[in-house]
Amino acid sequence: MIDVTGTDTVTLSKTVLSQYARFSLYNSPYPAHDAGCAIDLYPGTLRDGRTTAAPSPVAGTVRETRTVRAPPKPYAPEHDHLILIDCDGPGDCAGLTARILHVDPAVEAGDRVEPGESLGNLVRAGFFAPWVDNHLHVGFRTPAQNPYRASGSVSIELAEAVRPRPLAWDGTGTVVATGETYAVLDAPTHPNPGEEFVGVGVDDNDTSGVLDGGLPHYDGGGVYSSTRLPSQVSLNGDELGSVADDGRSITWDDVVVTANGDPITGLSLFCARDADFGAKLICPKRPFEDGEQVQVRVRGQ
Repeated sequence: MIDVTGTDTVTLSKTVLSQYARFSLYNSPYPAHDAGCAIDLYPGTLRDGRTTAAPSPVAGTVRETRTVRAPPKPYAPEHDHLILIDCDGPGDCAGLTARILHVDPAVEAGDRVEPGESLGNLVRAGFFAPWVDNHLHVGFRTPAQNPYRASGSVSIELAEAVRPRPLAWDGTGTVVATGETYAVLDAPTHPNPGEEFVGVGVDDNDTSGVLDGGLPHYDGGGVYSSTRLPSQVSLNGDELGSVADDGRSITWDDVVVTANGDPITGLSLFCARDADFGAKLICPKRPFEDGEQVQVRVRGQ
């Protein structure tokens, strides 16, 4: 629970997260995500593959919308949009201010919103790496905190009802989708699409957790587990990194991800409930073909 006079944690419920296809707390290079203090929420896609609608994660009143600067990128505009919502729910969100980015707002100050109502259209800005799908970036601030600063949101926890299930993955798979900077494998396979969130599980069946983050192209990641994990986590016997005192933040070791023996940028790790879940390889310099068989390993440098 949270004391709105100070800084603690906010627990996100099934009501908040079940309207999204995927989420990640750690798959970002930006300090706003440090220690799981922000979450990226990915809605499902439309039939033509686009993702435009931006369902609100919270109930409350829009305090303000404004245009903000974004890092210059050749494939994106140098501006983004900030939406501030004073929340009255669901659950722990009440009394906090939601800070939402990457949405061209169709709402304005004074508007009332409910969970699932569209805030506008998702947009791409210079904050995005080219392999990142459209999403809402969400953080929460107490009344005593500055809602405009990029960093400083309260830590986010997941309710037990949406804690992701770890899936065993032996590092192999077949390429089923490709882009200019990524390839998606058909494994691991979601066992129950639409009903629960899943993710790639770490080694150790007794204390298995779900990995989150950009391995190793972002400085660190995270792991979600219902039990205390060892100080080091691994995948298929390959050491990944060390777990922080908070029990879930990971500092990656000096490692390289390989696909069929070739170094690639890394693995994009997240939690998903859609049927298209599978390991996502970040590989702007190593093209893959649909149907190609792949073996992924993580090696020390």
